[in-house]
Amino acid sequence: MKKKMNLVLVFVLMVTMALTACGAKSSKGEGGTAPETGGKKLKVGMVTDLGSVNDKSFNQNAWEGLQKLKADMGYDVKYLEPKQDADVIPSLNQFVKGGYDLTWATAFTLDDAVTTIAKENPNAKLGIIDSSIEVPNVAAVSFKEQEGAYLVGVIAGLMTKTNKVGFVGGMEIPPIQRFAAGFREGIKAVNPDAKLIVNYTGQFTRVDMGKSAAATMYNDGVDIIFHASGLTGNGVFNEAKERVAKGQKVWVIGVDKDQSLTFGDEVTLTSMIKKVDVAVYEISKQLAEGNFPGGKVTNMGLKENGVDIAPTSSKNVPADVLKKVEEYRTKIINGEITIPTK
Repeated sequence: MKKKMNLVLVFVLMVTMALTACGAKSSKGEGGTAPETGGKKLKVGMVTDLGSVNDKSFNQNAWEGLQKLKADMGYDVKYLEPKQDADVIPSLNQFVKGGYDLTWATAFTLDDAVTTIAKENPNAKLGIIDSSIEVPNVAAVSFKEQEGAYLVGVIAGLMTKTNKVGFVGGMEIPPIQRFAAGFREGIKAVNPDAKLIVNYTGQFTRVDMGKSAAATMYNDGVDIIFHASGLTGNGVFNEAKERVAKGQKVWVIGVDKDQSLTFGDEVTLTSMIKKVDVAVYEISKQLAEGNFPGGKVTNMGLKENGVDIAPTSSKNVPADVLKKVEEYRTKIINGEITIPTK
């Protein structure tokens, strides 16, 4: 009888230890990460513009925000890449009808599609980047690109050797116009003699067009080009790298991400950071916490830490120029400088 009781005690002890271990594991959530306090794990989808999620720029930045959600919270994340305009609404619907908690669209050009889907599915939650639409179940994020672009304009204006600076934009739409306007005003503030040459390629996915636009500018004496053109901008970098390899000193200013990490310090003067990843991450978290900002537009500029220059800027930008950048940053944040948006 005593032996039988001992076996029972051993069994109870083993069960207790197993349950304790399971409880410890579940308190960390999937993948060993702690779940959000008071939140839940989400299914979050993302539909890109007609570009690639691996564009080394805008779309990739947004996707990295979702990948961080997966790593930190164990969320289920997925993306779709429409190849033509007709694919956009079906792509959004794939997530909305598939029961995803939140569906992101990454571009101003998807405004109409998101508005349509949101109104047809009032219980769905959607987010859109580079938009100011106000729909009850849509969280819109708009960046003050002109503020970050002003800072890299100050750098270009002070560092150009030829007094010719270029801007390569994708489509001539409000977000890209804000990039161009801020860049123009930053250059003008420190070097009114510098000439700015602007080229809108009309495409965000044509590497060949970016390369051609850059070649024309460099041939015309431009020594620094700022691009805001997604995948098209890779062509700007390709042209610059070819010229630098032959001994010509030209620069590119990257966009959205620190593009020196992709294209190298030898051609990347600096980059204007646009924190799309932070916006996607934070608003997705707000939904999990029951604070989804539907019907609101979140504006992100220098004051909100939504735009900036790359932390690696000191590799190629002299200290005195960076000091001047900080002076203008303070003036912008304090409202002493008002930057036009086009």
